[in-house]
Amino acid sequence: MLHFSGFPEDLKKNIGYVLTDIDDTLTNDGRLPSVVFTAMEDLKKAGIRIVPITGRPAGWCDHIARMWPIDGLVGENGAFYFSYDGTRKKMLRRYWKPEKGRRSDRKKLDKIKQEILKKIPGCAVASDQAYREADLAIDYCEDVPPLSMQEAEEIVKCFMKSGARAKISSIHVNGWFGDYDKLAMTRLLFEEVFNESLESVKDQVIFTGDSPNDAPMFGYFPNSVGVANVIHFRGKMTNEPAWITEKEGGYGFAEMVETLLSRPSAKKLSEASNSARLL
Repeated sequence: MLHFSGFPEDLKKNIGYVLTDIDDTLTNDGRLPSVVFTAMEDLKKAGIRIVPITGRPAGWCDHIARMWPIDGLVGENGAFYFSYDGTRKKMLRRYWKPEKGRRSDRKKLDKIKQEILKKIPGCAVASDQAYREADLAIDYCEDVPPLSMQEAEEIVKCFMKSGARAKISSIHVNGWFGDYDKLAMTRLLFEEVFNESLESVKDQVIFTGDSPNDAPMFGYFPNSVGVANVIHFRGKMTNEPAWITEKEGGYGFAEMVETLLSRPSAKKLSEASNSARLL
């Protein structure tokens, strides 16, 4: 991982989208620092589209899509995307599975939930579960005393044994039924909201994250960035980010945005010009 302060000027000019995880990427100790909203506003002013990619529930995502300065978001680890049109006062909701399929999955997830709670002492159903439409979130360190990574991996095994997919975030283990993830739903959002093929514009994207459930995005986007706390998961992710910030969480995100939007000083430009003439 390279320090993001060295992100090249020619790549900065090409960036048109910032995709970002939320928990422990935009937050510090569960809170959004004010610098995060300032950073998002700065991105909007620069004409860069912002899309959170999160494991948080549908109920939260409806609020975020309406209230934050963003252009859409992917929630529940890829179960859906929401995009709010403020001019038409209309929310676009796109789910991977129809409502009937989600209801069927819920019955199976309820059975898995009982097994996990019985087998892994100390974990709990996530406090935001009531607002979820497609997955089951098991809390291993948000509102419960932190469990070990080994115990989090045991929760993953319980999901997988029943045929579900599962990912570890910085706070929860999320499980679901379906062949989707954050990246798959991001592809749909780009096609249906931005009228762009994600493959054709991925070099114009920065993705920021902090944990193993961000690994598919780290692996796909050349300009992937981990906030400093991603280092806690080093060696536990299938893909690691190309770049890393000095600061953790939301302060790391703000650091990334400041660097992205910065331009070389007149002195540096002059030095570069002189170097070019010497060559």
